[in-house]
Amino acid sequence: MRAEYADLDALRTQRDRGGDLRGAVLIGLDLTDPDDDRLLRTALDGALLLGCALTPETTRRAQAGGALIFPVVPDLPYEVYRARLYTPAELFAGFDPARPESYADTPDARIYRHTREQALDPLHALAERLHDHSITTALADVLTGHPVAVMGGHALVRDTPGYREAVELGRALGRAGFTVLTGGGPGAMEAVPLGVRLAEADPGPALAALSAAPRFAGGAGTAGDTSVEIGQWLAAGLAVELPVADTPRTIGIPTWFYGHEPPNPFCELHAKYFANSVREDGLLTVATGGIVYTPGSAGTVQEVFQDYTQNHYGVPAPMIFLGSRFWTRDVPAAPLVRGLAEGRAAEKWITVTDDVDEVVAVLTAYADSLVE
Repeated sequence: MRAEYADLDALRTQRDRGGDLRGAVLIGLDLTDPDDDRLLRTALDGALLLGCALTPETTRRAQAGGALIFPVVPDLPYEVYRARLYTPAELFAGFDPARPESYADTPDARIYRHTREQALDPLHALAERLHDHSITTALADVLTGHPVAVMGGHALVRDTPGYREAVELGRALGRAGFTVLTGGGPGAMEAVPLGVRLAEADPGPALAALSAAPRFAGGAGTAGDTSVEIGQWLAAGLAVELPVADTPRTIGIPTWFYGHEPPNPFCELHAKYFANSVREDGLLTVATGGIVYTPGSAGTVQEVFQDYTQNHYGVPAPMIFLGSRFWTRDVPAAPLVRGLAEGRAAEKWITVTDDVDEVVAVLTAYADSLVE
């Protein structure tokens, strides 16, 4: 495992201890100051310098010492070599709730427009892949234990019983102590983390505040500029007062591929990707504690079978279909998954239920089985 240094203090500590930088990864450091240039006067065999600022002399010396230097890609609205996940405050920087149209000027919106404008440019394609690798690394650094994921549709409206039920699911998972992952967007993907963060609080005031903008209006295929509608939806979410935990318990994993769906403000961190395929597989893979499926559309159904494929050929984890009528009659994915799993280890962990308490019980039983 390579040692990574994303701040100068950590690098200085390593060098003050007499350690070299063989195989190390230096991310986004400004090493142009003479006092910091000295930090690279050591063995650099196999070191990676990602987006670091260097003097020409330091560049030549580092290359001669065996380091690989990946330069800063200019004129991008995002950091290629990130060492951390995004926060909602970072993605929505500059947003003014009194001016909903100001969403168009946030980093989140600007990055999405950039991806549309540069879709076929090989330089930007490479930069996006490097960014996504960095996000995967940053996500692995944050996750501990066996997180659970909840999947569901983006179209769930904030003032409906289904949204309230998703909030209650999140509250139950929060009280049980789970770290909860979602796709990070609107609808069920925001209701569940809202519930996790309100695990010990009355959700009534939050739901009342959200009723000011109950419907997300920026779905795929929407004509025209939707920044005002998205801004109104976002402003209502940011008006909700939420407790802040020492350790993040809610992480969204959204994508700019679906950039018309902004990330929700209730996840404490977002691992936002450019490539949806990387994001989908990554979300399912890191949810090692199991996945709960609430009613959704094509994207949720895709996740069901992608998840089952991992369980079929790998180590099975719970697949819980919450909403028995939906998953057995309206969209009968659960019977097909059960048929595929018959006689295999995955069969034990497939559950169809309408009971949130049963959801928690199955996930808890699985977590307990991992430590036995």
